Amino acid sequence: MTDETPPEEDLWESHSGWWQHGFTDGADPEYEEQILPLARDLLAGRRQILDVGTGEGQIARLLVAEGADLVVGLDPTMNQVREAVARGGGPLYLRGAAAALPFPDDSFDGAIACLVFEHIDAVDAAIDEVARVLAPGGRFVFMLNHPLLQTPGSGWIDDHMIDPPEQYWRIGPYLTESNEIEEVQKDVFIPFIHRPLGRYVNALLDAGLSLVRMLEPAPPPGFVAKAHEYLEAATIPRLLVLVAEA
Repeated sequence: MTDETPPEEDLWESHSGWWQHGFTDGADPEYEEQILPLARDLLAGRRQILDVGTGEGQIARLLVAEGADLVVGLDPTMNQVREAVARGGGPLYLRGAAAALPFPDDSFDGAIACLVFEHIDAVDAAIDEVARVLAPGGRFVFMLNHPLLQTPGSGWIDDHMIDPPEQYWRIGPYLTESNEIEEVQKDVFIPFIHRPLGRYVNALLDAGLSLVRMLEPAPPPGFVAKAHEYLEAATIPRLLVLVAEA
């Protein structure tokens, strides 16, 4: 972290606009073509749903529009909660932490966390809390930046030092847990925590949840069209989806 970078706890407050303008309201093809359809399909028929790390609420609004009776969006960032309330759409919004959910046991039959847990320090407590508030048979849709293929230091390599040249996807230090501040665009710093996949799977199992499905979708066409560096790596998933049930 540089001297100019705000303290980690302030980064999401400082840069909430980066997320709101760049990844919502149709701005991001990964959300439009992949994440939102997956959330809709995997939580179809669930009536009371918790959206952990709701941000400005785009998944929560979708779930209300799909017919859920109650959707609660929870986020620790006040600027996100204010924006979610301003955008409306039917969910209820609260400011709070995933590791201390302000709900009774068995409150929801569905829960989702989308690209959230790679920013949470207290991962075990947060997963325990999701399991606690899920009713028996409740479903948790857990979306992550793929812990293996999106490890820090990973990326597409064009190796012209050998003949013939080779192209391959380099994997970074996958087994090493790390907490880093990344400059995601000029002067925008966001904390990311890398953990191996087994760390998340075992935390889900230790919390009493059962893993029922795992998805590794290819990057959607709209993303590949915008990210030319991905044209040759369209078979490398960016997203991992774990579906667990209580």
